[in-house]
Amino acid sequence: MKFNKSLSAGLMLFGSLIGGTQSYAQTVPKTTFVHLFEWSWQDIAQECEEFLGPKGFAAVQVSPPQKSVDNPAWWSRYQPVSYAFEGRSGNRAQFADMVQRCKNVGVDIYVDAVINHMAAWNRNFPEVPYGVNDFNSCTSDINYSNRWSVQNCDLVGLNDLKTSSEYVRQKIADYMNDAISMGVAGFRIDAAKHMPAEDIAAIKSKLHGTPYIFQEVIGAENEPVKPAEYTYIGDVTEFFFARTLGPKFKHGGIKDLQGIGSWNGWLSSSDAVTFVTNHDEERHNPGQVLSHQDFGNLYFLGNVFTLAYPYGYPKVMSGYYFNDFDAGPPATGIHTGNACGFDGGDWVCEHRWRGVANMVAFRNHTAAEWRVTNWWDDGYNQVAFGRGGLGFVVINRDDNKGINQGFATGMPAGEYCDIISGDFNSQTGTCSGTTISVDSSGYAHFTVASHNAAAIHVGAKVGQTCTDCDDGEKKPATPVTATNLCYDNAANHTSPTLHYWGAQPAGSLTNATWPGVTMTANGDFYCHDVETELSSVNVIFSNQGANKSNDLTTTTGTCYSDG
Repeated sequence: MKFNKSLSAGLMLFGSLIGGTQSYAQTVPKTTFVHLFEWSWQDIAQECEEFLGPKGFAAVQVSPPQKSVDNPAWWSRYQPVSYAFEGRSGNRAQFADMVQRCKNVGVDIYVDAVINHMAAWNRNFPEVPYGVNDFNSCTSDINYSNRWSVQNCDLVGLNDLKTSSEYVRQKIADYMNDAISMGVAGFRIDAAKHMPAEDIAAIKSKLHGTPYIFQEVIGAENEPVKPAEYTYIGDVTEFFFARTLGPKFKHGGIKDLQGIGSWNGWLSSSDAVTFVTNHDEERHNPGQVLSHQDFGNLYFLGNVFTLAYPYGYPKVMSGYYFNDFDAGPPATGIHTGNACGFDGGDWVCEHRWRGVANMVAFRNHTAAEWRVTNWWDDGYNQVAFGRGGLGFVVINRDDNKGINQGFATGMPAGEYCDIISGDFNSQTGTCSGTTISVDSSGYAHFTVASHNAAAIHVGAKVGQTCTDCDDGEKKPATPVTATNLCYDNAANHTSPTLHYWGAQPAGSLTNATWPGVTMTANGDFYCHDVETELSSVNVIFSNQGANKSNDLTTTTGTCYSDG
């Protein structure tokens, strides 16, 4: 089961989900993140506040923030010249502001960390500094059937760092810890396949706290380096998912996707990051994977399936329109005029497409039932399935036939919002689109046109309101400062108590004496101000020492849910 992969955004349990419908709108995990490819830091901060936070996204993967070669092409971001936070997305101050503003609304930031190599210059980078001895010496083309070549030779001419070197490892860790000190919660390790797993593990051991790590490892049947080698370090991108999903939606046969992820040779769900496409695949492999350039709503339907199906931690791609492979991002800001979306703008903004955005809530609200139930298909291009009584989705990829029939959903009786055709307002309990009735036996009738979908879930039940949350999220009454630790007291302690120890940076906070300090009520949470910003700290929540939680690790500025 995949939840928000950084503890700093909260841990969720599901005991309160099973009893009644009202709690569904109040306690849900966050299970999906988005890649805002080439967005500026200022635009990302605004998007967190106005859209991503309210819609329940867990995190944003941002483009590489380090200083890179001066070139308008998108790939220039993957040619670093130093580890300074400086580039076309913004400067260091803007980056730090973005991280904090996103964190304030419950959205983590994952940095795309380019640490395998430096730019295709000579082997001298004085701003780090790196010199010739900090790079591997192989400049030959990579032989992908040879492990040593894959992990020691220059990747397409980019200077391959000697990640076996303690000096290089420390320089990389210093860069990543700098990001962590600003509140970054996780990292995508670019080109991880081109580094021995033990080198990445050694770098990770130097990081402060417990940041979420996922690694780009493209598996191939006849190559020696396998994605599974890296799972002990962190999650790994499962490219088989996108490359299997794409042909089925492009050419037909989506019923064959039943069981995807459980097949031999695939990463386990708990280790996999999935996606419909990413910034590389939509450029290098458009014939196999889905993208915004596909006709007939296929890309949209692929996203609906991915967010509905219980496999992996899904990443939604959000990029820009391009006809030229090298084309860099539009000059237009995201929040300027009609720049974002279908209305002639330059940015695709697929994460804002109603069905995609609303399926994030579907995945969040169905996470307690990490299984497929009541699978149905027509033998080819129409499928439907449930998520253990918490949600149900119908997907019609057929070019001609509609779906007009009833299904056993397994869901509680009631009127539900079809979140594909409309938006559910959790404050008023109303739906702007079609509603679907589930009878006392869990049966519901769906009408779905060609190349369309429908979906319902327990968090979008008409008449069910949530007056103290934003799209399913509990919140403090007053903003949580950068030196606060907060807890939602799901255990109903009469005197919520915080015990803390092992704070980083070392010496910044004296360990608490057991059972710790009594926390102060703040809206739906109880908080304590430690009066200093911490990159990590170990915590236990209890009732004056009784009924204690597990040992947890977090940062300041954090709200734990069901901690």
